[in-house]
Amino acid sequence: MERLTVQDKKSILISSLKRRYKLQYDAIQPIPYIKDRLYCVDKVFVEGGTEIYIVKGATKEIEGPWVRVDSYKDIYTDPRMKAKRRIIEAEAGYGKSTVTLQLAYDWCNEVKDSPFKDVEILILLRLRQLNSKISIYQAIKLFLAPSDPRIKSSDIKDIIESCSSVKVLLDGYDEFPDRDGATGSDVGRIISSNLFGNIDVTLTTRYLPKDYDKANTKRVRLVGFDAKARDQYIRKAVTGEDDESVAIIKRALQANPILDDLCQVPLIFVMFSHMTHEKTHFQKFKSVTEFFSYMIQCFHSHLSNKSLAKSAKAYHIEYAVKYKELSKVAFEGLCGENQQLSWRKDGLCTRLGQGFCQHYIAVGILVEEEVSAVTNEQTSATDIQTMTEVRFYHQLFCEWFASFRLVEVVAATRNASELKNVLDKVDPFNLQYLYRFTCGISSAVGKRIIKYLQSRKDGDKFAILCILEQTGEVDGIKDTVMDLCSIEVAISYNHSKLLQRSTFQLLEIASRFDIPIYCVNLLDCVPRVDESGLNLILESGLSLSILSSLLKLEIGDYNRTLTSEEWAAILSYSSQCTSLKELTFDSYYLPDTIPVGSIPSSLKSRNVKVWNFQPGDYRRLNLQTGVWQPCDDDGNLPEEEGFDERSYEESLLYFSLARLK
Repeated sequence: MERLTVQDKKSILISSLKRRYKLQYDAIQPIPYIKDRLYCVDKVFVEGGTEIYIVKGATKEIEGPWVRVDSYKDIYTDPRMKAKRRIIEAEAGYGKSTVTLQLAYDWCNEVKDSPFKDVEILILLRLRQLNSKISIYQAIKLFLAPSDPRIKSSDIKDIIESCSSVKVLLDGYDEFPDRDGATGSDVGRIISSNLFGNIDVTLTTRYLPKDYDKANTKRVRLVGFDAKARDQYIRKAVTGEDDESVAIIKRALQANPILDDLCQVPLIFVMFSHMTHEKTHFQKFKSVTEFFSYMIQCFHSHLSNKSLAKSAKAYHIEYAVKYKELSKVAFEGLCGENQQLSWRKDGLCTRLGQGFCQHYIAVGILVEEEVSAVTNEQTSATDIQTMTEVRFYHQLFCEWFASFRLVEVVAATRNASELKNVLDKVDPFNLQYLYRFTCGISSAVGKRIIKYLQSRKDGDKFAILCILEQTGEVDGIKDTVMDLCSIEVAISYNHSKLLQRSTFQLLEIASRFDIPIYCVNLLDCVPRVDESGLNLILESGLSLSILSSLLKLEIGDYNRTLTSEEWAAILSYSSQCTSLKELTFDSYYLPDTIPVGSIPSSLKSRNVKVWNFQPGDYRRLNLQTGVWQPCDDDGNLPEEEGFDERSYEESLLYFSLARLK
């Protein structure tokens, strides 16, 4: 047999990689229970919000802002992202894995403008399939080139070292069995740059690793679908350019304002869009609990309908309604000391029953996957075996089933102290839907949980959303929302993400139901406006949509200079808040004059008062001239009715002294 050269083996490995990646990127499944409808990633991929983290200062001790970029390609092409290590952060369902599949598609098909076009070898590994005992070269052989005997794991090291360019994508660090462990795994060594130091490596994860090469790692985050991305996805993957069908899906979302936040998660919006398009009539939902219950019913109904065919397996209806043990598994996985989101199939089938387990896999709620079964570091490459693990299709499904167990656990507590001991271990930021589902399922348990949340720091506004799950009607929380919106609503950069998210959702509910919002004050949040002009984006990555019932908007950031682009974008956003009467920039440095053309006509026609407050100085923008002017004590300009000349002259004196300083 002819001896193969490293170059020969490289060609064999590349062919194996491309075959493996094609199987993956051609198998996108928007609705998990419709297994015979698969899409190529390039046919459904839509640019969501992508942001890069800019570090200020050579010492890298000063935190900088998150900056929006136009495309996932900018992760590699933007000069500010030049590095050998990148981390892509995002919550579950925000498209981390989809981005890696799109990059794999680009590489396999030599997409012209892709940063991966000229890369010699691309390695894409799902970290949930690995463990700390397996080397990175064994993992590549086992999961990316398993069927070709001409390539051994020892060859792969030589092949990689012989390449002129290699890129590595490690997907799902938060699902890696030995994440943040001290076992010295190859994955850990790669993250800390002690392995593959000269190779370009990108890690995707829900949270940052405890130990990574901070000095040489650039950070990226995905922030979900805005209105523009939603429209693009509907047209690209669901309806085509059928405007009426597009409008039907959009109307379904508008009719369900409670789902707005949930549908910022691309995976959930994708399911919502396809399910809406499939149904001749899509119902209105009063809560996320009701929506998720409906979605689970759709999963079971689809399998039930398929079972009517002569050759189909019998459908066991009891599996759809009796899932107590699955709820325990889900709750233990989410709320245990070390979160576990996948289980060995044989062990799970023993616990749940073979028929039950296979039913939920067939339905699409549970998903099978091959993972490494190596338990000994001395295991040779030829002896490596795989085993089958089972996980929920998405963490939200895990939270749904876990909520039924949480109902039982909370109901069993005898007093507030016992309740606190239970719920203190269930983080509402990471598991907000577990809380909301639980409150929606049981009114009695929900009341106790809401009382607990109201006692927690930053928990009062989230508690209101849980009340909404209970009542099923905005009317049930209308008085509470009206009280909240009748005074200034402050949102600060140091508020928790849970508090920011809860506040935003309540403000958007108020706007949808024409409840007047007295004032929103963004304290040191440095908001910017997304490409659609319809959302203010905070540094946390959360977005605030147009608030039609907002009366005052205040934006404060001490000693910061506002660029002309930021200024124009904020004015554009404000002009679409149709009830807005005042817009205030507190402690911003602004130019003396503003180009009149950048001032939206709707602000002029409504005579919205635009202020800039500085210590010892306040000015109002003349919307007709673009000049900042002093005003009288009531805020009137000289040409306006009710103008008080004496107080104006006093303001003018203060204004002149401030300029001299």
